[in-house]
Amino acid sequence: MELKDYLHDRSALVDQALERWLPGEEVLPFSLHQSMRYSIFAGGKRLRPILMIAASEAVGGSAQQVLHAACAMEMIHTYSLIHDDLPAMDDDDFRRGRPTNHKTYGEATAILAGDALLTEAFRLLADAEANRLIEPAKVLKVIELVARYAGSQGMVGGQVVDMESEGKEIDFPTLEYIHTHKTGGLILASTQVGALLGGGDEEQIAALIRFGGAAGLAFQIADDILDIVGDQTELGKDVGSDQARGKITYPGLLGLAEARQRANELCDIAVESLTPLGAAAEPLQVLARYIVDRKS
Repeated sequence: MELKDYLHDRSALVDQALERWLPGEEVLPFSLHQSMRYSIFAGGKRLRPILMIAASEAVGGSAQQVLHAACAMEMIHTYSLIHDDLPAMDDDDFRRGRPTNHKTYGEATAILAGDALLTEAFRLLADAEANRLIEPAKVLKVIELVARYAGSQGMVGGQVVDMESEGKEIDFPTLEYIHTHKTGGLILASTQVGALLGGGDEEQIAALIRFGGAAGLAFQIADDILDIVGDQTELGKDVGSDQARGKITYPGLLGLAEARQRANELCDIAVESLTPLGAAAEPLQVLARYIVDRKS
């Protein structure tokens, strides 16, 4: 499989759907919708929606079966970045190579744009037309799963513990809690929802839950490493910000070499978990390696 082509094709598919489902800039209130679209279309990798599509395809489903949920996941991810960049949290000036949302539209509009993206995501997950071929019980399960992984027991909870831990010495279980919840949760949700909507059986869904858990943690460890050794131009955001804010990271706690080893071990676990899915899971295998080896 040619990863570059796969990422390009699936990303274009997601972008087209986001363009269709998001309110346009000419829709009132103009500034809010401009702010939402500014961050959504800022050039993200679309990794979470692509993982959801690949998970659906791995169990015999299609991209179309999960496209609305994949777009909802990208909206949730983007809202989290807008809020994460705010002065009250990480106070970042750049995201994806351009000024952060609050630097462009002001703090109040940025907060509301994030709120609106989160709300729009759940509207889309419940959209009758998008779900017309999906059993109601499965629609409810997907909404419940995404809410759990995005909320206080998932991403938001991980963000709170992350902020509370700044400048403090924390133990390894706390670090792992932060990473598996703040970042890993939405990646795990993406593969689980993809398997569910794609029509996977219990064994297939279990395999993709294991994959998502390992891949999600590997992604954040790779992010920690890039914050130390990455190129700011390639990353599109400031490097060294974790150390500047006194954040404990995998390289900070274990050292750079051991952090890299742990990321590779998790990648191996993720790939091995796909064995029951056979050749249909090849895109996920390649994506797992990409997560660890990426430069941005």
